[in-house]
Amino acid sequence: MRRAQRIYLSVVALLAACTVVSAVSLGMRVAPALAQAETEKKDYIKWVSFDVPASALDKAYKAALQANEEELSLDMAHILGYLAATYWGNWRSFKSADVDRLLERVRAGENVDEMAAQYKDYRYFCEAYDAVLGGMVGDYAIELPDENGELHWVEKYGLKAYLPLAEGFGFSHCDDFGNARSFGYRRKHLGHDMMGTVGTPVVAVESGTVEVMGWNRYGGWRIGIRSFNSKRYYYYAHLRKDKPFQPGLKEGDIVQAGDVIGYLGMTGYSDKENVNGMNVPHLHFGLQLIFDESQKDGNGEIWIDVYQLVQFLGRNRSTVTRDEETGYYRRKYTYIDFDALNQTAPAPRTTPLDPEMGDEDCPIQPEEPAARKEQETE
Repeated sequence: MRRAQRIYLSVVALLAACTVVSAVSLGMRVAPALAQAETEKKDYIKWVSFDVPASALDKAYKAALQANEEELSLDMAHILGYLAATYWGNWRSFKSADVDRLLERVRAGENVDEMAAQYKDYRYFCEAYDAVLGGMVGDYAIELPDENGELHWVEKYGLKAYLPLAEGFGFSHCDDFGNARSFGYRRKHLGHDMMGTVGTPVVAVESGTVEVMGWNRYGGWRIGIRSFNSKRYYYYAHLRKDKPFQPGLKEGDIVQAGDVIGYLGMTGYSDKENVNGMNVPHLHFGLQLIFDESQKDGNGEIWIDVYQLVQFLGRNRSTVTRDEETGYYRRKYTYIDFDALNQTAPAPRTTPLDPEMGDEDCPIQPEEPAARKEQETE
């Protein structure tokens, strides 16, 4: 009897030992797999400092147009990515002649990717600059008048993005990205202020889907538009009191570049809705890059300095006309962005994305009170 009991206990102990060994073995196999999956999951760009000067954007744009005309494989992102890699990221080294030399080498049959293979950051710069500029150049059609005033459709390849304020309306601005802000709590300004007159028509910079519309205590009346490839989130804040938005516009709508979406004002900095809390009328214009959906909200957000980009976009302003009965504006010439055809809206945000989220130089932020979760970059 005792012998049988000892055998039974020995078998139980052996099974227990086997279970432990199996669990440890399984853990040793699963842990690296989970770690690898986590690494792969996080393999996307975490930060971008967009400091390309307007002169380089202009030169790269003209070279990209020429390359397209000659059917060469060379776009703005690769031109700028190549230059940034050769400059080691220092755009103070920019020379217009460097773009000319690059274009000549591509004409001669060289491949820009092979030319840049020796530069380890080339791929990063190309991906980062494509995230900023990828939807701004391409094919579109617009109805324009001829010398007799007759309207005709014209198909073009070129700049599809617009300055955010309509043609014929003056504004002033400076590079104020990163300046201090203190309403609510101390933080850095993560956008670009364009000073103008109340009622100036605000237009969509790029075609996309209206993702956010409404009131926020920091940005006042504001609109957020997501690009079709979901990599860019355009943010327009401090819109006009009482009549901030273009009539009929709502979340989920698709807008085309140059469409009037709202009107410049001075709302915000108020817990009470529809209050002019700003001292000077202006549009707060912001651009967020999203390489992974986890970056939409929270400490991983990437907001870039758009001052040089705004300078570059000054060449392309949407012509608008005023409805005398309603006082609202609309674009004057019918426009078709071919990328906007057959588009469907992306999944809506689970929380309102509002970019006043803290220190731009420190992506990991200390937790703020719950009220901070709906804030603006303003």
